[in-house]
Amino acid sequence: MSKKYNFYAGPAILPYEVMKKAQEELLDFNGIGLSVMEISHRSKDFVGVIDAAEEKIRSLMEIPGNYSIMFIQGGASLQFGMIPMNFLKGGKADYVNTGSWAKKAIKEAKLFGTVNIAGSSEDKNFSYIPGIQLSPDAKYVHVTSNETIGGIQMHTFPDTGDTPLIVDMSSDIFSRKLDVSKFAAIYAGAQKNMGPAGVTLVIMRNDLIDNGTDNLISMMSYKTYREHKSLYNTPPCFAIYLVKLVMDWLETNGGIEAMAATNNEKARILYEAIDNSSIYNGTAAVNDRSKMNVTFRIAPGELETKFVKEGAENGLIGLKGHRSVGGCRASIYNAMTLEGVKELIRFMEKFEKKNK
Repeated sequence: MSKKYNFYAGPAILPYEVMKKAQEELLDFNGIGLSVMEISHRSKDFVGVIDAAEEKIRSLMEIPGNYSIMFIQGGASLQFGMIPMNFLKGGKADYVNTGSWAKKAIKEAKLFGTVNIAGSSEDKNFSYIPGIQLSPDAKYVHVTSNETIGGIQMHTFPDTGDTPLIVDMSSDIFSRKLDVSKFAAIYAGAQKNMGPAGVTLVIMRNDLIDNGTDNLISMMSYKTYREHKSLYNTPPCFAIYLVKLVMDWLETNGGIEAMAATNNEKARILYEAIDNSSIYNGTAAVNDRSKMNVTFRIAPGELETKFVKEGAENGLIGLKGHRSVGGCRASIYNAMTLEGVKELIRFMEKFEKKNK
């Protein structure tokens, strides 16, 4: 098979070493003669997997002991509803509207209380991170750290004082070093930067969980997941196993700091290629550009379809922009190699010479 480079925004690229390891263990996990997909989630073999995944996540992110780590199904989209269901209690919450994913979170929160739009970049098609005006009486503040569609990213986070800061980090978790203690909760669907679709990681301060709404159905309460260590019901076992393998890969490759250095270099050279071009134009404000999802347009516009088609023919897969905005997008998550980004740049340069 010829070399392929996967630039899809999600479900997205997984490290080759992880895929290879999963292939090797698919039929015989831990020498037990069974797949991890077909053993009991309460067996010692799987409990070892989920415990190791939690331990490695806590170590890699330096998560303090007063936070719980939970593995939940339903994607980040379920968290859009679970967060206000547990914590809004008919009150007010501040939401920062930075794009499609933030808008979906806002829509769900309005079912459980009042939403104050503390900042919005909708006036310029979500091409920048807006200024933020917080409410004095908000139950919590919700932000989206990286918007995959608009290609913008929060490089710093607001200081919310004693008000809990909750962040949807689905598309840039594990990509840079963060002080977890600044957040009351972090949640992330796995399928962009830490595993396959099917599991969502939730990192939440215990006092926030303690103050959650009582009398919820069990599967909607964070207290259930904490009490039962994510094993109240059958979890997405294979997805959690793959997250554990990705954590192994991160450890082997120098941890989050080393990953951040590579991510910075990948983003630097790709944006440089766009900025030095006569046909490529970045869509995000320079200071707010995402290091995970690089969005751009090509002039004239009819070249975009040709670019995506010829890119695929050259092994560069998934370069079409989101259907809601068009254009082009290269998602360069942790698992995308520097070699892959350089191959994309070489193709872009050749394409420009042929079509300028």
